[in-house]
Amino acid sequence: MIDRLLGRAELKERIETLEEEKRHLERRAEAEEERRSEAVADRQRAEERVNRLEDRIESLEDRVERAESDEETVEFRRVSDASGGRLDDVLGRLRGVETDDPEGVLTAFVPEDDAVPTSVADWFGDRSRLVRRAAPAVVIADDTGAVSVALSPPVEPEPFDRWAASPRLERAWFRPTGRFAFALVRSDTFALGVYEGDERVSFEGFDSDVKEAHSKGGFSQGRFERRREGQIDDHVKRAREVLDDLDDVDRTIVVGERSVLGDVRDLADHTDVTDATGRPEAALDDAFRDFWTTRVYAI
Repeated sequence: MIDRLLGRAELKERIETLEEEKRHLERRAEAEEERRSEAVADRQRAEERVNRLEDRIESLEDRVERAESDEETVEFRRVSDASGGRLDDVLGRLRGVETDDPEGVLTAFVPEDDAVPTSVADWFGDRSRLVRRAAPAVVIADDTGAVSVALSPPVEPEPFDRWAASPRLERAWFRPTGRFAFALVRSDTFALGVYEGDERVSFEGFDSDVKEAHSKGGFSQGRFERRREGQIDDHVKRAREVLDDLDDVDRTIVVGERSVLGDVRDLADHTDVTDATGRPEAALDDAFRDFWTTRVYAI
């Protein structure tokens, strides 16, 4: 009665009404967040399916084109990987190809499948299709046909093509040379080694606590994803600080996850994608070995 007389009852009723309205709006917000999360997930699943279908269509179209073509099917005579001493041996053999003819050996770097130089297309003819499949690659051939090979260089040179008395095969394209930095950057792992040739002379690495993917929908998922993205941003920022402090190296090579490589690309001379995982030092060793491996295509 006193509350009614003083107008408190009306205020309390108004407060209750507002509280109920607040709870209703919160429920609507959570429902809207959940719908957005589900929509994003649905879109991602649809995009993944579209990509798979496009790859499948492209593969089938290629098969149809080959089946309908009257051209003879050409394949590599042999495909193998070489690294370390084995790669040194392969490069040594190819460098030993010398002719009395000042234009007896063709060497070219083909950066993409649609960038085959005329000299290569003219010499290889129908087998130029194999060169396109091997690209990016350094191609070597001699005018007798005894040598015909493509090599995938870890460090890509500028495009060139030439006929000369011997092939152009610079060691720095295929093997670790000089003093350089080699780093692995993943969303939760960073590792950096400074090397002199193939010998590592220093190491720095760390892991970051980044939450795993969250499968639940709703408001909590959005909050989780924002937290995870913040953790990745902090990790990459810390990695950038280490890379930015580098000095006394000839070049910097950074490999890692495609999703974070773009964030450190400006600090690297060369970048590449790798699936190396594990503890920082072991992952760095795996990434280093994979990077300095060359695929050899016998054409």
